[in-house]
Amino acid sequence: MEIIALLLFLSIFLLILYGYPVAFTLGGISILYAICFLEPSSFSALPLRIMGVMNNYVLLAVPLFVFMGIMLEKSGLAESLLETMAMLFGTLKGGLAISVVIVGTLLAASTGIVGATVVTMGLISLPTMLRRGYRPELATGTIASSGTLGQIIPPSIVLVLLGSVLNVSVGDLFKAALVPGLLLVLSYISYILIRAYLRPEEAPGIPPEELAAFKGKGFGMRVFKAFVLPLLLIVAVLGSILKGIASPTEAAGVGAMGAIILTIFQGKFTLEVLKSVMRETTHLTCMVFIILLGATVFSFVFREVGGDRYLIEMIENANLSATAFLLLVMAIIFVAGFFIDFIEIIFIIVPVVVPVFLTYEVDLIWIGILIALNLQTSFLSPPFGFALFYLKGVAPPEVTTRQIYRGIVPFVLIQLVFLILVMVCPEIVFLLF
Repeated sequence: MEIIALLLFLSIFLLILYGYPVAFTLGGISILYAICFLEPSSFSALPLRIMGVMNNYVLLAVPLFVFMGIMLEKSGLAESLLETMAMLFGTLKGGLAISVVIVGTLLAASTGIVGATVVTMGLISLPTMLRRGYRPELATGTIASSGTLGQIIPPSIVLVLLGSVLNVSVGDLFKAALVPGLLLVLSYISYILIRAYLRPEEAPGIPPEELAAFKGKGFGMRVFKAFVLPLLLIVAVLGSILKGIASPTEAAGVGAMGAIILTIFQGKFTLEVLKSVMRETTHLTCMVFIILLGATVFSFVFREVGGDRYLIEMIENANLSATAFLLLVMAIIFVAGFFIDFIEIIFIIVPVVVPVFLTYEVDLIWIGILIALNLQTSFLSPPFGFALFYLKGVAPPEVTTRQIYRGIVPFVLIQLVFLILVMVCPEIVFLLF
């Protein structure tokens, strides 16, 4: 039976790499293995598992946060934020790149959708940065890395799904992720400032005359609409969760309503926009939940054939310490991130390793933050980082793939160093507890 568990895992992983739909591969192959190798009576528990997933109140936050993110994307908020933030930093060397990082942080805290953030910032800021004389490598690296901050900065859909799989509080994961996420942002900004100081020609400031023209009539209102309103929404959503006033699901509802109000303030709200947002939200939510149901069937069959017991026995026989096993899991997730999406990793790999972490009595909140940071790193890593493909798809023709790959390397190194730092110093994760 242990060999069957291993074959089940490998066959699903290989079929996904081959290009078969994830949701149907997870559920379909698992059912076939169950029919062949399990007693018919085992199936009686499966409907209860599926209904347990569908009745999970926390997972209601997923469509609400998705709605919030897509609505803010349609509102034109990113354009206003980038323009205003760039002018606020004025003539500072590297100021435009720093504004991209800060806007990426704000978008991460208000949308959490990596693909949408990278594409939006690539379309808006990359041509501007190139026009102002920024080195293409620095410009593309800054945009791609800032766009993936939605993986770690709450309210992150990654953290919601991890909370469900790890069976820990999503609110605690949000609280634990806040300090590491902000420290990572400071690391990006520090690198940009140092590089701009050493090589000012790669990150020039904005000309004073252009800055003076922007700070004319109506400057205060533009800053208020572009910066203060989104900040109020972020404080309302995250503040209510961190203070214990609202659950993540309730806060997601507040965020969805706040996104509609912000879009109205931006003058972009129409019935067509609402229909488009609802349609995209339905598509994304259906995709997530179909994969989740397939993953539920997979984890059920994997455990029924003794896969979790076999894995624990194998680790014990290998005499791996908790640290060695953690390093092995991090390496597997990092490599898997080159080939498959974060949702598949969360629903395929994480449920398999959770019982082993429980055996080692490792804090699952800390593990969740490490996995989220790792997934963010894999989004950026050449040659298969998804964020790099998103950016290349919207980059001007003169920006080459090689420039994008070279530009992301320093940010990936920052990510890896920071991941190791959080592994060595778990206290960073629990500073707000």
